[in-house]
Amino acid sequence: MLNVLIVGASGYSGAELVNYINRHKFAKIIKIFVSKDSINIGKLFSNLHPEYTNIINLSFESIENFSLVKEHIDVVFLATDHKVSHNLVPFFIKHNCVIIDLSGAYRMSNIDVYLEYYGFIHQYKNILRKSVYGLAEWNKEKIQEAKIIAVPGCYATCIQLALKPLIESSVLSKSYPPVINAISGVSGAGKNPNIHNSFCEVSLSPYNIFTHRHTPEIIEHLGVPVIFIPHLGSFSRGIIATITCKLKTNLKLSDIYDIYNTFYKEKRLIRIYRNTLPSIKGIVKLPFCDIGFTIDNKYLVIVTAEDNLLKGAAAQAIQCFNIRFGFSEIESII
Repeated sequence: MLNVLIVGASGYSGAELVNYINRHKFAKIIKIFVSKDSINIGKLFSNLHPEYTNIINLSFESIENFSLVKEHIDVVFLATDHKVSHNLVPFFIKHNCVIIDLSGAYRMSNIDVYLEYYGFIHQYKNILRKSVYGLAEWNKEKIQEAKIIAVPGCYATCIQLALKPLIESSVLSKSYPPVINAISGVSGAGKNPNIHNSFCEVSLSPYNIFTHRHTPEIIEHLGVPVIFIPHLGSFSRGIIATITCKLKTNLKLSDIYDIYNTFYKEKRLIRIYRNTLPSIKGIVKLPFCDIGFTIDNKYLVIVTAEDNLLKGAAAQAIQCFNIRFGFSEIESII
């Protein structure tokens, strides 16, 4: 039984983490933490997330109280702001914890990206070099040995899972970078209320074209240039992306299906659609990444969908946890 701390449990992804670990056969939540300035300190988890009333009876504590924890801690999940995770990771490394970080603070090796896209100067080059990128279906061997696992961003997860089999199979034309139009629900903006996640104000619209912080993450880990156009949709959760690519040669739908099947046949959290296309409805509150596609001559359009709070965050974090400690990848997830 592994002892677990969860920091940032008051947010959407943090709440999903608490739920997954609470029902995990081989893990026990010792404490759940929020920032020292949080208004939720002392409140019950179920006060903030009433769907867990009489199921999860933990209280939020200030992260300043970590030193009061008497039990040995095996794993810390960080569902915190990027700058907060940046500073907390070295602290927990000193306490010999395995760290699973859902922020972007340790996802990329190019240290210059952090100032340009995240607004802070990265201070921990040595730790960054040791961080393992937690794209679970593709980095299993490295995850098994990792002390710090950086869970990919929500957009980055579904986009990479859709494109990596095709890139690895060398079927895409290098003269035509993949063009990605992706739409996320407003939960991707976090739980703290502001004008950008108010349903009275949200309208389907693009944002941060060429400047979204997942763009350098996607490019670094795919190894190819892409054009990424994110959109905010007036729905609560889920991401759907339409990716337009050009093939080197004419291929049939069956050829593309075979490529995906080669890479994902044994991957329980990837669902490949053969005769239809994914939708938001098909993945909300489910831990899967769904992938479908269609072809016209050499043009391939891929449609991929996931729940941004689950496969795009908490479910993938738990998947990495399971891989790291030798459990079934889907333990507590399905």
